[in-house]
Amino acid sequence: MISTDLIAYTGARIFDGEHWHERATLLVDGARIHAIAAAIPPETAHIDLGGGILAPGLVDLQVNGGGGLMVGAGTSAGDLAAICATHAQFGATALLPTLITDTPTVTDAVLAAGAAAAQAGVPGFLGLHLEGPHLSIARKGAHDPALIRPMDEADLVRLERARRLLPHLLVTVAPETVSPEQIARLVKAGIVVSLGHSDASFETASAAIRAGAGMATHLFNAMSQIGNRDPGVAGAALHHGSVWAGLIADGIHVHPATVGIALAAKRGPGRVFLVSDSMSQAGTALESFELGGRTIFRRDGALRLADGTLAGADLTIGGAVQQAHRRFGLELGECLRMASLYPATAIGAAGLGRLGPGTEASFVHLDEGGTVQETWVRGRRAGGYTA
Repeated sequence: MISTDLIAYTGARIFDGEHWHERATLLVDGARIHAIAAAIPPETAHIDLGGGILAPGLVDLQVNGGGGLMVGAGTSAGDLAAICATHAQFGATALLPTLITDTPTVTDAVLAAGAAAAQAGVPGFLGLHLEGPHLSIARKGAHDPALIRPMDEADLVRLERARRLLPHLLVTVAPETVSPEQIARLVKAGIVVSLGHSDASFETASAAIRAGAGMATHLFNAMSQIGNRDPGVAGAALHHGSVWAGLIADGIHVHPATVGIALAAKRGPGRVFLVSDSMSQAGTALESFELGGRTIFRRDGALRLADGTLAGADLTIGGAVQQAHRRFGLELGECLRMASLYPATAIGAAGLGRLGPGTEASFVHLDEGGTVQETWVRGRRAGGYTA
């Protein structure tokens, strides 16, 4: 029996997360996908999109802020909802708001806000990403070195407790400051461990991966590079097939040629996926903002401290798809996989990154060049590309 809530979306090519469907109809039943069909069932509401592409909603695992808000001191569940809503207009239907290195007090408060957002069922809220404070000062980037520290028992207990209250929890660590035993304990608790902001050797990174670390944070940035005698963290991320690697595809953080080399070299089943690493400027006209008492300047498509250090990216996940397709020359379907299926798989988010019977009705309408036109989150229209 066909539901009376069924809506048929036609007039656009459909990419289901893996394959293309021409002259097909996307049938949506409330918050779930009913089917990809050849025809519209009788007496079904019908929306003709007039061209373009329907694809799974984009999944962004590294979002520091948006709409003028940063994840940090004072962040509430309402702020997390506002950040999710901001990024929905750029195609992100699921994301991990990200807290960079901060104090235990601020970390506790953000974890509590995340638990409240999860309890409230905030649309698009996938969980949290803690990028620090257990990093390497040698590869600190824009993180405050005064707050970087090794992991201790209280940190482990904090993270284990938080994971029980969140849909997903991703933690970026440097393997020279977090032991394989600690990583194994985090993974056993259901936490995804990512390697980043690290100057570790290939062997040290490999030991962390054998302990269960399954991801690398913003590949090539703030990590030891591939050398002739030591492949470093970057080389470990590409060499080990179990590792998924986030990539900031703005053409500034990583040279397009390096992106091509990484994609050719990456061993599977882990893949390279796209992240925005966006800050509070996303969805605003801000030209500067404050981060930990320091001013971040927005110029020439980049976000930098006064000394030129990159501090996040002036990018959205929808913009990353465009860059990967238009500037890096990647096939659009692969760009969409890199921004939906691959990150969803990396984080273990079943039902995201695909369009098929029973999957979440979170999807985007793009033009043929990959620009997001409209977004639906759990069957509800969330907005279009406005900035």
